[in-house]
Amino acid sequence: VQLQASGGGLVQAGGSLRLSCVASGQSFSRYAVGWFRQAPGKERETAAAINWSGSRTYYADSVKDRFTISRDNAKNTVYLQMNSLKPEDTAVYYCAAVDSKYMSKYVSQSEDYEYWGQGTLVTVSS
Repeated sequence: VQLQASGGGLVQAGGSLRLSCVASGQSFSRYAVGWFRQAPGKERETAAAINWSGSRTYYADSVKDRFTISRDNAKNTVYLQMNSLKPEDTAVYYCAAVDSKYMSKYVSQSEDYEYWGQGTLVTVSS
């Protein structure tokens, strides 16, 4: 599976962006997907995760009620809608995928993921 993340950019505080993660390869619908971010000088952290069907999601406390993760398996795409952006959301955002074999739970730990995209930079100005 190859992943291509896009949608990053420069936005003012309070604004919105939607990130997309497009996967190539077969059977993407069985993969759990996560969005991670890494700010300069900081460790990578999980922002959100979604199970293979989209029925279960996880959000870090720092993004809860502002970010929404969703997926369209027909398009092999997972989205991260980011609203009410704050300067502290500035980071490189990565999507990752792991074959969940249709297990219902999302995967929130980065070390459990197999495939990673190249990252897209989100910059939020104050």
